[in-house]
Amino acid sequence: MKEKLGTTEERYISVDIGGTAIKYGIIRGDGKILSRNIMATEAQKGGPEVLKKVREIVEQSCTRERICGVCLSTAGIVDVEKGTILYAAPLIPDYTGIAYKETLENQFQIPCEVENDVNCAGLAEYISGAAVGSRIALMLTVGTGIGGSALLDGKIFRGTAGSACEVGYMHMGDSDFQTLGAGSILTKKVAGQKQEPEECWSGRRIFQEAKKGDALCIRAIDEMAAVLGRGIANICYVLNPEVVVLGGGIMEQREFLEKRIRASLEENLLPSIAAHTRLAFAIHGNDAGMLGAFYHFRRRQSEKEHEIL
Repeated sequence: MKEKLGTTEERYISVDIGGTAIKYGIIRGDGKILSRNIMATEAQKGGPEVLKKVREIVEQSCTRERICGVCLSTAGIVDVEKGTILYAAPLIPDYTGIAYKETLENQFQIPCEVENDVNCAGLAEYISGAAVGSRIALMLTVGTGIGGSALLDGKIFRGTAGSACEVGYMHMGDSDFQTLGAGSILTKKVAGQKQEPEECWSGRRIFQEAKKGDALCIRAIDEMAAVLGRGIANICYVLNPEVVVLGGGIMEQREFLEKRIRASLEENLLPSIAAHTRLAFAIHGNDAGMLGAFYHFRRRQSEKEHEIL
């Protein structure tokens, strides 16, 4: 699918809203990120306060230069037509129902488009990252939970109610995928087994200690990789993707994780399917949400132009 981008004179504000941090920046019409900033989400204060932060970000941007549009990537299930949050986990209280598109368009009189953060990451990787040229791509982000996005011929597969690929809730044994395989679970597991406070450990420290030979940390990483490979295999039996792209902060440890996840994937997949399933790691990192939100904005605006014509 050929993307219709803008000109180098156009400026867009792109905001990526996560449970921990809000990343935002100015993106040029041709997709080049001109500036990057970050602030704490303070999710515990609730959805209305998060909306207030986003309004302030957009307002500040509009006072500096002419902004052509607001591109939003956010946690939660999103109604892309209305630009509202259909459902959000308790991590951000009172987030369900937040009407970003209506609020921001009424206040600033510029178009706004909203998309789920994992869908944005998947779109970014499909258009200019690790999934370029693929017919069927699966994007997984592994962090506090596990999020999924499926792209079929470059189009995000949303399902009937906009909740397709919510793979974190997929049942595995007597638990679910993200309860067993998320990065946050790795930290809890190691801290518990070390009988130390959880705040003393992080994913980064666990991998540092594993590289030094810490047997407990190595075993915990092996167990996480085994869960990830098994979960990915389950999804592959349904989607049969050409490429599976792994993202999230923990996937920066590619040299430690790739062989382990691949081994588990091959153990749980039929050889004929495994041979045609490429495992890749996300290229865009922390920019994926912002960049994907921009691509989503451009697609939505292009579709509306064609509707008018």
